[in-house]
This record gives sequence, structure tokens and C-alpha cells, in this order.
Amino acid sequence: MKFASNLEGNYLPIEDHAIIGNLHTVALVGIDGTIDWYCLPRFDSPSIFGAILDADKGGMFRLTSNDVNTKYLQIYLPETNVVLTRFITDYGGGELTDFMPIKEKHTAPYRHTLVRSISGAVGTLPIKLTCRPAFNYARDPHHIELVAGGAIFHSHEFDLYLTSPVPLERDGKGGVTAAFTLRRGESAHFHLISDRELEYLPGPLTETAYQDLLYETLHYWYRWLSNCTYQGRWREMVQRSALVLKLLTYAPTGAIVAAPTTSLPETLGGNRNWDYRYSWLRDAAFTLDSLLKLGFTEEGEAFTGWLNERCHELKENGTLQPMYGITGEQDLKESTLDHLAGYRGSRPVRIGNGAYTQKQLDIYGELMEAINIYNNYDAISYNLWQNLCRLLNWLSQHWKESDNGIWEVRGGEKPFLHSRLMCWVAFDRALRIARDWGWPAPLSTWEQIRAESYDQIMQEGWNKQRNCFTQYYGSDAVDASALLLLLKHFTGPHEPRVVATIERIKEELTVGTTTVRRYDQKTAADDGMGRSSEGAFTACCFWMIENLARINKLEEARLRLEKLLSMSNHVGLYAEEISSSIKAVGNFPQAFSHLALITACYALDETLNTRKGWYWRE
Repeated sequence: MKFASNLEGNYLPIEDHAIIGNLHTVALVGIDGTIDWYCLPRFDSPSIFGAILDADKGGMFRLTSNDVNTKYLQIYLPETNVVLTRFITDYGGGELTDFMPIKEKHTAPYRHTLVRSISGAVGTLPIKLTCRPAFNYARDPHHIELVAGGAIFHSHEFDLYLTSPVPLERDGKGGVTAAFTLRRGESAHFHLISDRELEYLPGPLTETAYQDLLYETLHYWYRWLSNCTYQGRWREMVQRSALVLKLLTYAPTGAIVAAPTTSLPETLGGNRNWDYRYSWLRDAAFTLDSLLKLGFTEEGEAFTGWLNERCHELKENGTLQPMYGITGEQDLKESTLDHLAGYRGSRPVRIGNGAYTQKQLDIYGELMEAINIYNNYDAISYNLWQNLCRLLNWLSQHWKESDNGIWEVRGGEKPFLHSRLMCWVAFDRALRIARDWGWPAPLSTWEQIRAESYDQIMQEGWNKQRNCFTQYYGSDAVDASALLLLLKHFTGPHEPRVVATIERIKEELTVGTTTVRRYDQKTAADDGMGRSSEGAFTACCFWMIENLARINKLEEARLRLEKLLSMSNHVGLYAEEISSSIKAVGNFPQAFSHLALITACYALDETLNTRKGWYWRE
């Protein structure tokens, strides 16, 4: 239960949000009833509500109690992405229901609609509505047309239609407002519509029309989640993570965005503010592994199709870039929006991501791991195999080079251990696929590189003085990405060097008793962003749990997992990082975090089920 201290000009921290979506885009719904992030018509489109990046200019849609002493409670309706926010005052209470209807066909043009319904539950509840869009990241002007049954916001690119059962008036700040009171049993339904071809404002939603939209949306999520095969100990959290991943999926192509937000900082006031509304090849293996393990084969097939298309768009030298747009865009030029104040004053606000031009050798391992995972489910095409061979031919000549690594450092290339590991994975998985299908391939060359890269990692990646694998060859720095040595089956769980590395990461990178940082900025490779602090990296926290499960430290793994699950926000969502004060930092919600949660829960469940009496200390 939370209070909102101010109804105007005060926007909530990112962890106080849930998300709704329609498989094209999402909206963030604050626990106080404010939508303060919403991009149209796609995840990577300019925002129309962006108050999380500028409380004054960004735009928002607030529908909330008009009592400053209101208490708030927010939940998801179970097994859905429909959000329910409760308002409780000294004189009454009510409920706000938010959702985005989903059309089964995701072809253009696609009408985007957002439904907000508020109802009185007890006593009387004073309500304040403010809808104040700010088109194109608050760069484009618009004008308002008040009409019977609502308002139309006309901008250069498209119009936004708001249907309302109560009279609206201009608020003098580019928006509309209304104040009204609800009593027990009364309700008001609001419908926000974006459609380039709509010629007039539809009438306000009737009760029947509202109920139809609500139950169609509920049934969509019920049907979808019924495909989930996971029935383990952490079913609720795993299913919520699956629902998050589905919301982050762009249905027309199958791509999954890393996060639906941009420029949410890793440190308040810092400059580590990135645009994550794109699809990373690095996430590919984790994505397919999680989707197929949970039984979501349709989504796995769609994402594989998106990967397949990227492999048919190789650059002239046969290479890929680290990330792409959700329809395969290759130019993700980075720029700043200097007119926006940034999340809680953290600047710059960035759109685009310059890391798309970096050399990141690990992506070839992630791609081949993903293809191998899918190959175990269904056969890939020979045409795709030919393109993969082109990729591996290039990698065979460049795998020894330095690169920018998994953390996309901007301070210079290094011979990163994780990149070498994933080059080994690339050739190892390619050999497995070739032998499965008997396809032509330079097997002896691949075997030689696999053996050479393995030996190189064990010799040059190992630091005898530190008794662990380090971030890059010749370094003394510890890096949590070394936890993937075990997760990618580079070694077995009894390899002393891996066990020692896990212990070193626990000793030097664990914050408190549970969370894990990526690296220590004082000793790690310069990431080009200064030495500002950052939180623990959520995915690394879950990687540690999976490692502990695999080396049979089950009590510690389970205790860490239970603690980490308590660190999600109030509706089970995780950002990119967790601060030392257990606050969400970085972009939100983060696909990588929820993918790691799924695999950690799955692995620990599997191990617990095969270790009878694990809980008794010897």
C-alpha cells in the first residue's frame, strides 16, 4: 500500500509501475493511476506520454483519486496483463482497470486502443482526469478539438482520440481535464484510440462494449498462458516473467525488445542511459531456451524466423551487428533529446543505440546456441545453414581479435573472456548441427578452432594469482559473465577452476547477501562512461543461483532465489539492475532479467527434484 504525496508534477519512481500492451507497444501504468510512458505505434516509436523522462514536458494520462491522502494498491489480474489499481480514501474507495485490447491479426494498419475504466466500490470517490499528450518526444505541437463524447488531439503525424462519458475541458497546458465523483456501483469508461484512418470520434464505451473488450482481453491471456508447461515451485513468478516476455514481443515479426523504455539510468544522475527498444542477438539463446522450455513453441518459431531473416541479411564480409530494430532495421543511429530533463534529472536522454556499430564477437556464439536449441525442436533449413557457414568462415579468421564484449564497453577493445567463450560455443554448436544432419561443413577446421579456443581460455583466461577466470586476458578483474562458463557447458560442475571462479565472484561482486554486480569498475576494463557507480545486474544474480544449483550448493541457491524473488517490484517485474537500496534502476522491465529468472527457476527446480534429502546438512 502506497501514498502519493502530490497529484501534480510529481511522478513515481520506475519500480512503482506495471505495464500493459498489445504486442506492438506497451504503456507504463503508475501505482497512482498515471500512464507516463507510451510510444505509438511501436515500441521504438516516439513517445506521446513520456513523463518518466520529463515531468513537465513529457506528457501523461492520469486517472486517479482527487484526494491527496489516497492510498494505492496495484495488482495484475491473475494470469493476465490486465492491471487493477485500487484507491482507498477516508471517505470511499474504487478501482481502476487498465488494459490494451489485442487483435488476432497484426497487420497494418493496426488500430491501437487503450481502455481505462474506473469504478466506485464504497462511499464516494472524487476523481481527477488529466490527459496531456506530448507528441514525438514532446517536440511536435498539437491542437485540441473538444467534441461531444470526448476530445481529439491533432498532431502532424497522427490524431489521438479520447472518448469520455464525462465532459472534458482544456487544462491550458495542451491537455484536457475533468473532475467528477463516483459512488458505489458507478463507473466511467475511457477509450484512447490511435488510428490514422479514423474520421470521427466514436461514442463513449457502453457498459456492454466495455465488458466485451475486457473479457476478450482476459480470455486472450488465459488462452495464451495455458500453453505454459512449467508447474514447478516458482510457478507464479515464472508465469509472470513469461507474460512480460510476451508483452515485449513485436507480433508482426516475432522480435523481442530488450526493454520497452529508453534512458532510464543505471545510476540516478548518471550518464549510463541507453535506449533498449531493440532486439539483441545476445538475448537469442536465452530467449529460445526459455520459450521452448516453457512450451511456447509458436513464439519460439516466430523469433527463430526473425533470426533467420537477419542471417539472410549478412553484411558483405559475412558479419552481423549486435542488435537490430524490431523489423530488422540496421541503422540505429544514437542521438540525444536535450530538451528533456531526463528521468529524475538524469541526462542525457538518448534515442537510438550506437553500440550497433561495435564489434562484439560473442554474438556468433549466442546465435549458434539459439539455432542449436531450435534445431533440437525442429529442423532448420539448408539455406539458413549455408548462411551460418558464411558467418563461421568469417569468425574462423577473426575469433582471436579483441572486441567490445558483452557489456558493450566504449573505452576500447579487449580480449574478453566471455567473447572467447562464445566463439568456442559457436563452433561447438555448429559441429553438433552438422553431424545431426550430415550437412557439408569444414569439420576438421571447426574442430581445430574449438580445441584451440578451449585451450586458450583455460591457459590465458585463468589467473593463477587470483585463482579465478578474469574479465579479459591479462586482467586481474573479476567479471560475472564468467558464470556462463558453466551455463554454456564449457566445463562440468566439478571443474576446480570454475568452482573457484564462482567463489571469487561471490566474494568480490556480491552486494549484501544476494545480488551480484557485473564487475568492479575500479579494476575492470574502462567502459568509456567514467567511474560512476551502478547497481547489481539482475541477470547476473540469477546466473549465480543457477551456478550454485549446478555445483550442488542447493541450500544457498534456494535461499538466494527466495530473497531475489522478493526484490521484484510490487507486481513481479524486474529492471535491468537492482540498487543497493533494493530499488529498480536501468530500463524497465528488462527481458534479460526475466529470461534469467526463468532458467534459474527451471534449473533449480530440476536439481531439487533429483536430489532427495538435499536439505539435510551433512
